[in-house]
Amino acid sequence: MELTGDWQVSFPPNLGAPEQITLPKLIPLNTHQQNGVKHFSGTATYTKTLTVPASANGKGKQLFLDLGQVEVIANVIVNGKDLGTLWKRPYRIDITGAVKTGANTLEIKVTNLWPNRLIGDEQLPDPDKFTPGGGAGGFASLSNGAIMELPTWYKEGKPKPADGRVTFTTWKHYNKDSPLLDSGLIGPVVLRVAALKVLT
Repeated sequence: MELTGDWQVSFPPNLGAPEQITLPKLIPLNTHQQNGVKHFSGTATYTKTLTVPASANGKGKQLFLDLGQVEVIANVIVNGKDLGTLWKRPYRIDITGAVKTGANTLEIKVTNLWPNRLIGDEQLPDPDKFTPGGGAGGFASLSNGAIMELPTWYKEGKPKPADGRVTFTTWKHYNKDSPLLDSGLIGPVVLRVAALKVLT
């Protein structure tokens, strides 16, 4: 049974994303129209009501939640019970002991990589100077792109000034035209039911 319909997605503060959005269906976050979502890096929390039919929940039945495509790591919580972290394919977890017949609260915390936020910050003017050749990709980005001088605020142990950028790095890994990575819970998310049989 595929979980269709709206997903509520919330984001942590001060990372450039809105507090919460509603997705009518799962999509890679990097394809969203809002820049704060498109360039988000961190842990996004997806919530939904998971309805388990009586026919799927009973003696001899085992229930699995298959998350489909995840970019990159997912933590699954059902009815407040932390079921663990999935970090590789298949993103599938046994939820039998955590669900009940009827409505259940499903929470999936998905952590992605940080290139999308770095690329998003490259859309803004850079207050720091870097050696030429950084952010171009390939070998050039490994040998070029170092920061020329650490900023005063950093050397004095002060907070980063509010300049619109979320990140600060000492190396320019990406530029504003670098391709974004797929991120978030992409799915499809499917409830799978298995019948347990004892062979004698």
